[in-house]
Amino acid sequence: MICWVNGSFGAGKTTLTEELRRRCPGALVFDPEEVGFMLRDMVPPAPSGDFQDLPAWRLLVVETGRVLAQRYGQLVIAPMTVVDPGYAREIFGGLASYGVPVRHFFLKVPAARLRERITAQVIHPDDPQRDAEVRRWRLAQVGRCAAAADALPSDTVILDGGLPAGKLADEVLELLGRDARFALSGGSADGRG
Repeated sequence: MICWVNGSFGAGKTTLTEELRRRCPGALVFDPEEVGFMLRDMVPPAPSGDFQDLPAWRLLVVETGRVLAQRYGQLVIAPMTVVDPGYAREIFGGLASYGVPVRHFFLKVPAARLRERITAQVIHPDDPQRDAEVRRWRLAQVGRCAAAADALPSDTVILDGGLPAGKLADEVLELLGRDARFALSGGSADGRG
């Protein structure tokens, strides 16, 4: 199973993922952004500049998620902002076609709070210019990301991103049910772990 943690930049995806990983030592963390970084060095960029607009990114995210889930038989936690509903359906549907279930969680945070969080974040401490560029880009995405919750797949679980990470993790693990308890045990799908 893949636990997809979605939400705007600054919504708390990384913090929630860290808490879930702490509680589920057998889980794997798959950051789809790394696939985008890989492609950025290999293929021409999308006209928009957003690697999510590359069909290759979406395909490779599906394939990587499939391999991780099927090969390792562990809960896979994927923190990634995907607010284009067509892209979300493409990725989650692609995984489902391989028999890999996805539980999709969206951290909803008011736009003003997102702006505060993004402004306070330091992403590239050794490169102030790059840090400012990333911050500007993230701030420019707040409106689009905040509006996305209403257009995402109907089985998306909307979480209150203002809650502490521990409470959010409790809610996610409860909803994941049996598969999350399996990941908590650190076991493997074939019983060898």
